[in-house]
Amino acid sequence: MPAPQADIWARLLQEAWVPVDWYNVIFELIDMRSFSNLWYWIVLAVLWSTASHWVLGVPFDMISRAKRHGGAAQEDLETMVRINTGRMLYITRAAGSWLVAIWALVATMLLLLGFVYDIEFAQAVLFLYLPFSLLMALSLRSAILIEAGEGRGDLLHRRLLRHRVATQVLGMVSIFVTSLFGMYQNMHIGVLG
Repeated sequence: MPAPQADIWARLLQEAWVPVDWYNVIFELIDMRSFSNLWYWIVLAVLWSTASHWVLGVPFDMISRAKRHGGAAQEDLETMVRINTGRMLYITRAAGSWLVAIWALVATMLLLLGFVYDIEFAQAVLFLYLPFSLLMALSLRSAILIEAGEGRGDLLHRRLLRHRVATQVLGMVSIFVTSLFGMYQNMHIGVLG
């Protein structure tokens, strides 16, 4: 009796066997249409929340602790801000021209791929790239102001808090504009396309 059951199971497995198309499975899982992909929106939210938490490379809890307690916490904050702004300004002064040229090359490439060749992935990356470019310009401006004399005490706290608020406003505007364009893109492709 075990032999016929084994034959039945073998036949059922053979009839049910369908080869897996790994290419389709992976691309269904990843979904290369960026604006309809949940992972894109998670990355967008995580990037902006991280950017608003780390003000010029300093965690916000360190800023609030230094403002509340002063003393050693304030010295640590001033040291960390001095190191991070000095590093940022050194890199900018040493390779600023090259960084701007590379930035312009990448921005142009993303603009052409996204809006001339209509590649949605390039559009999605551009909606991350341009606002973060503005954030880098804001960070550079804050670093220059800190180096010019706002690197201690209440002036430093005020500068870091202003930078954080500007980062949060930029993030809100960026997420809003990205979501508007993403909804338009999804409706355009889904309904009309």
